[in-house]
Amino acid sequence: MTDDAALVARLRAGEEAAFAELVRAQHGRLLRLVRGFCRGSRATAEEVVQEVWVAVLTGLDRYTGEAPLGAWMAGIAVNKARTRTARDGRMLLFSDFAQSEMDGESGSGLDPDRFRADDHWNAPISDWDEGTPERAAGDREMLEHLAAALETLPPAQRTVVTLRDIEGLDGPEVCRILGVTEGNMRVLLHRARTRLRAALEAAMHPAYVTQRQSGGLNNGAAAPKGGGVS
Repeated sequence: MTDDAALVARLRAGEEAAFAELVRAQHGRLLRLVRGFCRGSRATAEEVVQEVWVAVLTGLDRYTGEAPLGAWMAGIAVNKARTRTARDGRMLLFSDFAQSEMDGESGSGLDPDRFRADDHWNAPISDWDEGTPERAAGDREMLEHLAAALETLPPAQRTVVTLRDIEGLDGPEVCRILGVTEGNMRVLLHRARTRLRAALEAAMHPAYVTQRQSGGLNNGAAAPKGGGVS
């Protein structure tokens, strides 16, 4: 039995501890996801997320396990956010604010020098897999930096990278949920990943980043030993 299946079984049995565990794991993610649709209003986003929790608990019998539990909940969250904005008379399609973000930035966002055809990085962060206590502590710190950087992303980029990289949905499913083309989804995803990676670069080697931004290093130059990125 998978972790999701075990958790759902406990939820269906009415175990309060299971629900508390799910809230701790998913509440922040759901808030980030719906905020873009709510035009940044945290109060409205909180109300939408409460509706999501009700829908999750009353709809557990409809969860088939074909998708990860978080991804299933993300789909519910997007639908609830759309319903809420339509009900409030300020309907905003995801494609509308996604297009405004793409129009407001130069470049296509699709950089073959940094991304492979499958949308993953050509060069991973070096030494990231060293299994040392120091690396474990560093990983926790990097996750904190990533969480903070995620909050600073434009709404459409934050939504796409949340669904794709945090919830683990594949590209076609993200496009279906958000109603965007594959090309636009990839542009938003690449831009979000580039911003997040820049945040990691700044956190890991601020002097290196300052030098590169000032023109002292080109994008292909080697980073300092012990955790630089390309």
